[in-house]
Amino acid sequence: MAEQERMCEAILFATAEPITIREMEARMPHGCDAAEAVQHLRRRYEGRGVQLVKVGDAWAMRTAPDLGYLMQKETVETRKLSRAAIETLAIIAYHQPVTRAEIEEIRGVSVSRGTVDQLLEMEWIRFGRRKMTPGRPVTFVVTQDFLDHFGLESARDLPGLKELRAAGLLENRAPPGDLPTGSEAEDEDEPDPKGQDELFKD
Repeated sequence: MAEQERMCEAILFATAEPITIREMEARMPHGCDAAEAVQHLRRRYEGRGVQLVKVGDAWAMRTAPDLGYLMQKETVETRKLSRAAIETLAIIAYHQPVTRAEIEEIRGVSVSRGTVDQLLEMEWIRFGRRKMTPGRPVTFVVTQDFLDHFGLESARDLPGLKELRAAGLLENRAPPGDLPTGSEAEDEDEPDPKGQDELFKD
């Protein structure tokens, strides 16, 4: 088992993206138990500068949360999303799988294609299964990249407004639950002053 731990450790350090147990076992000699080795590694790294964390159904080495400030100079600044994009992302995250029509019903205003395209381009949402309703509408769900960005094991551990603001993705422009309606919401779907949404327009 010690040798299997070493193999899993090497794979995890060399892999840029989270990796599943099945993917690890595919690289290891036949008969290896990556699941047990990973559990041993997880315990061994508890309290260390790096930790072994679960991201969805995959695993990854990540800096201990309390030491994140040491990496600030190496962190790429995340592009701020529009208020409309944040609301759309939050609805998808908390109501997934959800259709465009359901998103629009919750927001009370139509969702521009540019907003959805931006979230798809960032790989924070993806297409889910079609609903068994008339028209078989496609649904949206959040991705493993979304979970990884916020350090979540699953969608059950979703961040609140405080975490979104701390990540620089939400401005303090409205109290919680204050969703825009009518022309106000439509304006939020317009490109921001820096032109960031221009790449995602129809």
